[in-house]
Amino acid sequence: MSSNTHQTSGGFFGHPKGLSTLFFTEMWERMSYYGMRALLVLFMTASLQEEGLAFTVAAAAAIYGLYTGAVYFLGLPGGWIADRLLGGQRTIWYGGIIIMCGHIVLAIPSDNTFFLGLILVASGTGLLKPNISALVGHLYQPEDVRRDSGYALYYMGINIGSVLGSTICGYFGENIGWHWGFGAAAVGMAIGLIQYRRTIGNLGDASLKPENPMPADKTRLAWRIIGAVLVAVALITGLTMQGAITIDPVTAAQYVAVAFTLTFLAYFGFIYFRGKLSGSEKRKLWALFLICVASTFFWSGFEQAGSSLNLFARDYTDRLIGAFEIPATWFQNLNSLFIITLSPFFAALWINLGKRMMTPSYNLKCAIGLIIMASGFLVMFFAAQYAAEGLKVAPYWLVTTYFLHTVGELCLSPVALSAVSKLSPRRFAGQMMGVFVLTYSIGNIFSGLLAGHFDPNNISEMPNLYLQISLFTIGIGIILALISLKSKHWESLGEESQTAQPAEATARTV
Repeated sequence: MSSNTHQTSGGFFGHPKGLSTLFFTEMWERMSYYGMRALLVLFMTASLQEEGLAFTVAAAAAIYGLYTGAVYFLGLPGGWIADRLLGGQRTIWYGGIIIMCGHIVLAIPSDNTFFLGLILVASGTGLLKPNISALVGHLYQPEDVRRDSGYALYYMGINIGSVLGSTICGYFGENIGWHWGFGAAAVGMAIGLIQYRRTIGNLGDASLKPENPMPADKTRLAWRIIGAVLVAVALITGLTMQGAITIDPVTAAQYVAVAFTLTFLAYFGFIYFRGKLSGSEKRKLWALFLICVASTFFWSGFEQAGSSLNLFARDYTDRLIGAFEIPATWFQNLNSLFIITLSPFFAALWINLGKRMMTPSYNLKCAIGLIIMASGFLVMFFAAQYAAEGLKVAPYWLVTTYFLHTVGELCLSPVALSAVSKLSPRRFAGQMMGVFVLTYSIGNIFSGLLAGHFDPNNISEMPNLYLQISLFTIGIGIILALISLKSKHWESLGEESQTAQPAEATARTV
């Protein structure tokens, strides 16, 4: 491995120089992703006079859910391609190019190419996102104590990119033209690609080649299969663009949600029943299953940010400050700003609780996060009552909701990822992380289906919809909290001898 891959000092805030390459690449990629994501539902539901697509809220929300769910799902084949065929560095490069092309297609003022742009962005993100995160870890030796702080820096880049995207693309999209916003996302990704190529030498040979390369004959077969899938997708997309095939997005989202859920249950069940697990490993998997349930329900509520909450900001929130109207998309910045502010507090909280021998179980932390997130919809219940009376509500209702959602995220998201690494049987660690990521996909698709019930022509129903989401999710959280009294014992079972390969070796072997 090249000497600049693992450094003992100086480079980027005392970390390897390669971290700066990945930091800025991910920052600009997230700028493009979150910028486009903030505009997506607003563009789809805008009228033809406003140069939008004039989709119904149900159709737009379903498409949004399918898109965001596909982004996470495609990370599974994206990781496999890097591990078996291309290596992380090249997969990131090609993924970024595909993302940029997708944004360029979205920037073209033509309704016929809209779905092609979404497919390209989702596919490119599936190639780039999981591999750039994994590549950060490859910059450090296993015993390097800087690894955790390196990831903290890296995630700071994600949140900076999110703020830039919602601010820049949101302003261009809402005030100049939707396609200008998508074009700004393309420029952001282009900047990320340029700096990645110019500084790629900082990465040395970290993930330069596939970690687990396939034999030549199987490699050729794999590329043929990938080519066949791409041809099939291109054919279906072309026929849809020409009107030869009609796809109802709501129905498609329902079928995909069922398919992803069955895939999750089948894979989880296969490992549980056919993985030759010990008794303690099986009990730990039960604890992990409950965390997956919490994660699914959490993201189905949290991801209302880009759909129903985004529409609420546009249609029912008083955004005027003097003569300036705050773009609706700027409210998307609140989550990132709260994360940057609150993350150090939560990191210290868990450490201090541990010092006092008051460490809550993984399941209890996730249940608390789920309940806190759901309480944000209680806030929206009261805000929606004012909106149903024909009033524009003050921005602080959304600010409070996003604050509660962020607190819930900080209780659940990092804890759930840590739980996957600890509770999974070591020889299945990488595959279980892939299975866990499916909860993001399922949650995002359910989120889109939920948001589709917010009918702007029947605003009187909006308060009850927010109340139902809140009470149902709080109920799930309470049930998980009660079960955590038992699952804490499952989580704390001692390590038994496992047929162990290091987790990195089993990563993304599906």
